[in-house]
Formats: sequence, C-alpha cells, structure tokens
Amino acid sequence: MPVPDTCNWKATILKPFFLVCAVILLVFAAPAPSLAAGPTPQNAAPAAPASTNPVKPTAASQLKAKKLYAIDCAMCHGDNGNGKSDLATSMQLTLTDWTDPKTLAARPDKDLFDLIRAGKDKMPPEDASRAKDDDVWNIILYIRGMSKGQSAVAEKPAN
Repeated sequence: MPVPDTCNWKATILKPFFLVCAVILLVFAAPAPSLAAGPTPQNAAPAAPASTNPVKPTAASQLKAKKLYAIDCAMCHGDNGNGKSDLATSMQLTLTDWTDPKTLAARPDKDLFDLIRAGKDKMPPEDASRAKDDDVWNIILYIRGMSKGQSAVAEKPAN
C-alpha cells in the first residue's frame, strides 16, 4: 500500500484558504468610496495660514508658546533669544538676536510663520503634528516679546 503524500494534500487545502484570506483582507483594507461630493474634511487641503497673526495672546497660550520654544527653539536660539547657545556655537551658526527690537522690526509675522514651518538651512521645519498653526503664531508673539522693554530706536550717547 502506497503512503499518501501529506505535503501535497496540505498544499492543496491551504492554497484556497490563503487565497480567500487575502481577498477578505483586500476588501476590508481598501478605502471606502466617498458618497459625498467633494473632499472629506480629513482629505481636504489645509487652509492657508493668515497673512497677519490671527491669534490674540492669552496667559495660557503664551505659557504654552514658552514651553514649545524651550523644547524646539531654545537649544539653538538661546533661552532668551539672543542666538548664543552652545549648540549654535558648536555648529558654527550665526543666529539673529531677538532681544534686539530692530532684528524683527521689518519682518512680518507671516514671513516668520513660513520660516518656522518650512525651516531654513540647518533649522528643521516645525511639523504641524508637533505644533498647530495657533501654536506657531503664539511662538512668534513670544519671540517678539523677547525684545519688550528695549527701545527700537538707538539711544543717543549721554554727553
């Protein structure tokens, strides 16, 4: 009596099983067609940021901006925004001094927003998953506040 080939028998049974499993997986994994006309909110293009800073600072929003600045910006730009940090020095970066009111006087908030979002040279972009648009606008207000109390006009030397 010949011995049955169990390997071929298992392969014959398992092939259709795996085929059915694959089809079921593809059916349930495929995105469902949208019944609504137009894009769904999660697929819609993000709204373009405002041309001027749309947020009104609050104590809570500025506290959050300060925390985000400390995490994402201070390591290069310095805790007080003067652009002098150990990391900036070691990377041979010359960063602007935000404690000087003249530094940002001619820069619109929209330009700063775009710069933060896109990054520049060695500065990485601030991804929207890390900081929402309102957070970035508040960081800009926080940065501008670093020069408060200092005159934007050069002081005349005392006689």
